Order: sequence, then C-alpha cells, then structure tokens
Amino acid sequence: MATVTEQGRPPAADRGRATGGRRERAGGPRGRWRRHLPSYLAISPYYLLFAVFGAFPVFFSLYLSFQDWDGIGDMRFVGLQQYYWLLHDPVFWHSILNTFEIWFLSTVPMLFLSLGLAFLLHSQVRFSATYRVAYFIPNVTSMVAMTIVFGSVFAQTGLANSLLKGIGLDGVGWLSSSLGIKSALSIMIIWRWVGYNALIFLAGLQAIPTELFEAARVDGANSRQLLFRVVVPQLRPVILFAVITSTINGLQIFTEPQVLFYSDDPGSTGGPGQEGMTIVLYLWQRSFNDLQFGYGAAMGWLLFAIIALFAIINWRLVSGSDRDDRRGISPRKGARDGR
Repeated sequence: MATVTEQGRPPAADRGRATGGRRERAGGPRGRWRRHLPSYLAISPYYLLFAVFGAFPVFFSLYLSFQDWDGIGDMRFVGLQQYYWLLHDPVFWHSILNTFEIWFLSTVPMLFLSLGLAFLLHSQVRFSATYRVAYFIPNVTSMVAMTIVFGSVFAQTGLANSLLKGIGLDGVGWLSSSLGIKSALSIMIIWRWVGYNALIFLAGLQAIPTELFEAARVDGANSRQLLFRVVVPQLRPVILFAVITSTINGLQIFTEPQVLFYSDDPGSTGGPGQEGMTIVLYLWQRSFNDLQFGYGAAMGWLLFAIIALFAIINWRLVSGSDRDDRRGISPRKGARDGR
C-alpha cells in the first residue's frame, strides 16, 4: 500500500508509478484502436464498396449455383443438380473446346510476338517512346468499336479478302467457317493484348543487368542467342505473370464474339454452327437470355476452377524449372568453393 504524507498525497515515486500505469492502459489495445481509428475510417469506403460490389456477389453466386432461379420468382434449392446438368450439356463442352482453340491460336503467338517486340524496343531504337505508346493504344481502345471495325475488315468482301485476292489467293470465309471464325477472333485478341504484354516484357528486360548482354556479345552471341540464352531465362517470373494473365483473359473471351456475331436468335449465338461460342458467351446466354441464373452461376464456378487449374500448372512448370536450375548450379558452386 502506498504511503501517504501529511498533506494526504502519495509520494512522488508512487505518483509516477500511478501515472505510468494510466499511460500503459492508454497504450493498450483500446488506446491503439483510438489512435488508428482515423486511418481505418479513411480507407473504409474502399472496403465497404468491395464488400457490397465484390465479396457479396461472389458468395451469392456460389449460393445461387445450388438454386433454380429465374431472377424474379422464388428460389428452389436443387443442390448439385445444376452441375450435373452442366457436365452433360453438349453445348457447354462445345464452348469449352471453342474457348481453348481460340486461346491457343491467340495466346501462344501473342506471347512470342510480345517478347520479340519488347526485345526490339529494348534495343537502341529511335522514337522508342512513341512506339511504346502506339503499341499500348489498342489495349485502352473501346473493344466494341474495334470489333465493329474488324467485322467489316473480315467480311466476305472486306479488306482482308481484298488483300488476299490482290496477291493471287482465294478469299477466306472469316465469319462463316470454323477455322475462319476462330482465326478472326484470335487476330482481334492478339491486336488488343500484344502491346500490353510487350510493355510488361520490356519492364522485365530493363531490370536485367546490362553486363549479361555485354558479356554475351563479347562471346559472339547473335540476337537469337541473346533472346533464348540470356533474356528468356532471366524473364521467367515475368513470363509466368504474362502467361497467367493471358490465360485468364483468354478463357474469358466475351466482347469479341458477342459483338461480331450478335443476333436476336439465341440459336445463332456465336456465329454459324456456334463456332464462336465461348464459355462466358454461353454463360451470358443462359443467364440473361434464358433467365437460368443458377445454371449460369454454376458455369461461372466451373470456369473459375478451369482458370485456377491452368494457373497452378503454369506456376508449377516455371517454378519447377527454377528448382532444376538451382539443383544444377549448386553442386558446381560447391565444387568451386571446395577448391
């Protein structure tokens, strides 16, 4: 018990301990919360908007995938029946096949073309800043407007067939044949994303030490050897990022086939033979044309599973190559250290 002086006040030491205790209590969890409260209030609008327009729709779509609902009436719980119907839907599997074919025809050439453009921009080229802006402009251009332009280019009497006939070749049914439809969609996707990925690769190139390029040139390496022996190994993390983002974008193709083959007839969605029917386009048709929102939600979650699977495979391939390289380098390094 603290001693009391004749004036009825505790000594200075006890007063210091009491003040320190109050200060400790003020600095406890409640005190820290009060200090950080203005910061939490400042960032709270973002999290509130994300909760309402981001997190809630995601969880609601998962709940909706187990329901049969037309958007107006009462929901009817059907469990996994939506997924069962979806896995036995031939149009769904046809849309998956179309999506993968378009993804392969667009993403693989686009990544190689982007890497080559980045390699050229990294060289000493005049007006390189102008080229960077020009390559990036398609990514910020309205895809609806550009799809209408490409529709006229790929028409039977459009610019593409006129150029082919000008060099003595037969015209191609860009909007009527299976290969032509997929090729036209792939060209539009390449045109849109090649500049974006080229700038991503260019940023990775600029992070590579110049000493590696100088040493390779001293050893007599040409441009092709520089690209595949120096650039590609150093760009593995950037390539992984570009492959994953391109896969996500490629498996969610919607605007191009929707605008290019728009029709009031649901049976002609995706063009002749539904050769331009992609997963997201089919999701949109079943949800907003047929008013089967539970079926569309189930399709969206299966698409999420496919994208996640591809992302994991790409990550394991690149990270596995890194581990192989480290296992191949470590013994030689140890041997050198031993000498």
